[in-house]
Amino acid sequence: MHLYQMGIPLSYIKDFLGHSNINATSIYASADITMMKNALEKVSKKDATGKIEIPVWQGDEDMILSLCGLK
Repeated sequence: MHLYQMGIPLSYIKDFLGHSNINATSIYASADITMMKNALEKVSKKDATGKIEIPVWQGDEDMILSLCGLK
């Protein structure tokens, strides 16, 4: 679990432990609260200062059309 909590992929842990199948390794791997919190922070829309990031195209219809190849 400590390797998994440090972000080591399960496939590496499988090899390290000598498991022949990833399913054997995944039985022991479960995300704890800290891992879930870190994952949610990674996908958060906040920047380093804690402010909510606004996409550069928000409110710019021409840019949206251009990005979609419609203009």
